Parts: sequence; C-alpha cells; structure tokens
Amino acid sequence: MLLRSVETGVVGAPMAGGPTTPDLVAAVGEAGGLGILAGGYLTAPQLAAAIADVWDATSRPFGVNLFVPAQANDAVGPGELRGADRADAVAAYRDTLGEEARSVGTEPGEPKAGDDDDWERKLDLVVRERVPLVSFTFGLPSTAVFGELRRAGTETLMTVTDVDEARAALDAGVDALCVQGMCAGGHRGTLDPVKRPSEADLVDLVAAVRAETDVPIVAAGGVSSAERAAQVRAAGADAVQVGTALLLTPEAGTGLAYRRALADPAHERTAVTRAYSGRLARGLETEFVRRHDEHAPAAYPEVHHVTVPLRRASAAVDRPDLLALWAGTGWRAARAVPAATVVAELAG
Repeated sequence: MLLRSVETGVVGAPMAGGPTTPDLVAAVGEAGGLGILAGGYLTAPQLAAAIADVWDATSRPFGVNLFVPAQANDAVGPGELRGADRADAVAAYRDTLGEEARSVGTEPGEPKAGDDDDWERKLDLVVRERVPLVSFTFGLPSTAVFGELRRAGTETLMTVTDVDEARAALDAGVDALCVQGMCAGGHRGTLDPVKRPSEADLVDLVAAVRAETDVPIVAAGGVSSAERAAQVRAAGADAVQVGTALLLTPEAGTGLAYRRALADPAHERTAVTRAYSGRLARGLETEFVRRHDEHAPAAYPEVHHVTVPLRRASAAVDRPDLLALWAGTGWRAARAVPAATVVAELAG
C-alpha cells in the first residue's frame, strides 16, 4: 500500500486555506515523503488546477484531502443544532462580530447554510484524475464513496480521533487511518461535529487503534521532533503527519502576518476553539478567541463563512489579531527551512 511505501514515513498535512500549496506537496514528495493537497474551501475547478500543478511539479505520488459535508456524513450525532435553532445561534454570533469587522473595514459574512464545499464535483474530479490517495476529514463518507474510489485505484485515508471512530471508518471500508491526537493544529477531525474529541496522548491513541486493526496508520498531532516521531512509530504508526512544522517553510503559502505571529514571543499558548469556524480547532490563543470562544455555536460551515471577511481583511492589512492562526502545541519548533529539511529531520 502507498502509505507503507513512503520512504521517510513522513506525510505533509493538508492545511486548507493557503498553507499547503502544490509546491509544498511536491517538495514533501521529492524529499521522500507523501504530500497531501488541501481540497477544502476550493471549488472543483480550483482543485483541478492545483492537482495539475502538482502533477507538473513532481512524478511522486500524492494525496488530496476533502472535507465531508454534513449532507454526506454518515456519523452526524443527535446533539447537532438544526433548523431555526441553528440559524438563530449563528445570527446571534454574527451580531457580536460587527464592531471588530468594521475595525478592519469589512462586515461579517453571510452564513451560507447548506454549503457542501463542492463535494460531488470534487469526488468526480479525484476519481477522473485517479489521484493516488484521497483523505477525508469532518465526517464519514458512505461505503459507496469508498467503493467508487477503490474501483478507480485510489487508496483512502480517514481522519479519526478515537477508537470508536476508527471502527466506524473501518466498517465503512476505508483503507487506512489518520489517527489525530489532541495536540494537532487546525481542525479536530471528529466525525460528529459536536463531539468532544479524545484527550488521550497520541502514543496511547495510536496503540489503542493499532490493537484494533492492521491497516496503515498515520499519526498526527504535535509531532515536532524526531524523538516524538519515533515514539508514535513505536506505538504502531506507519507514518507521521506534520503540518505546523511546515508552516514556515518557503514552499508553504502561509501569509506574512501568520508567519510573524508564529515567531512572535507574545503568543504564549494554543487553544482549542469554535470561534472561527464552528468546529473545534487548535490555534494560537488570541484576543479574538478569548472574547468569542464561549459564544460560538457548533455550526460549521456557517460560522466559517461569517468570519471569513474578518480574517481576510485582517491579513490584507497585516494584522494578525483576527486571523485563525492554526498551530499545534509544538509550534515553537517550526523553522523557516526548506520542506525537505523538515522531512529529513523527522524521517524514520
């Protein structure tokens, strides 16, 4: 299988919203790792262009990550806000953001309830392009989706955060598991969007999932040193997935304000919040998080769309205070070195 043939045992995380560029995917692959292109937030034509750019840049295999929308998620729990209650909660949250939005010359965005992130067209695209590997996060696709990709010769990788989710993904027919621990930067990959993810240490989580299955396991979350990578491999992982460690590389599309914030000693910790997107995600703790975390409803993608204008405007004026500065707990170890250097340092 592809994930067991990665020379270095290092996978480049699919960081949506700009950081994971085709150049970064290609650089990770050329260094002996496996790069995964972020398909989230892109339209199908935008993703098609990015895939073409990767094919042009490297002959190495790579993956594409897709967000599973609520409409296609077989694991949505009964606790999710729905209907009028959901709309009212989002509207109330939107009202709290007006002053901050105007401080950077914009207004909160519209919720866009029901947005499916161009799901069906992206699925058609990755099948048509015969992408070597497709990974999923934010939900569990149907067995039919896994079957269609298998018939196309594409391997599948499912993000899970505990043993129960791993079992569900295996029952659905996934080929491999990305086991995401609590220290991971960016969005937590819980299959149910309102579920509190496991707080188990990544080593213990990998070991528990390995006891359930012999499929390839990719371990993700706070892997920022060779020693930590060795620990999770010893627990049963075939590879480690890194994102935060790649944010400052020249191949990454990380914006200038974001890069400066990662190196700013004024940031003392990370926090897990719904304030930017409505889904739990870990990033540098900012004043925005401290002000709004307790008010943000569990409503993705509506909250994401409401805060997008604030984040874009903040980046445009080089102000990091309203940005979603996604980062894992090991963000201090990120350095402005080539992606190949990061891969080599974490190689098994």
